[in-house]
Amino acid sequence: MPEISRFLGIIIRMFYSEHNPPHFHAYYNEHQAEIVIETLEIKEGKLPKRIYNLVVEWALEHKSELMEDWTLMRNDNEPKKIEPLI
Repeated sequence: MPEISRFLGIIIRMFYSEHNPPHFHAYYNEHQAEIVIETLEIKEGKLPKRIYNLVVEWALEHKSELMEDWTLMRNDNEPKKIEPLI
């Protein structure tokens, strides 16, 4: 599963040929969650509230890039790296 971004101890990844709706995976220590790109709601898993808020802040800045990576990966192409939260 390619890593598309990393910041503040948070790792963002996407799987090839994943199921809809378009989403990404966020990992922080022993926590992980699937987050729907359109709504930024957690579909599965759990993150600490502070970490979830940072992931949402990052995702809001990069929503179009996340959708572009989703499309690339659905077509078995490498995703592009996305800038971390600064």
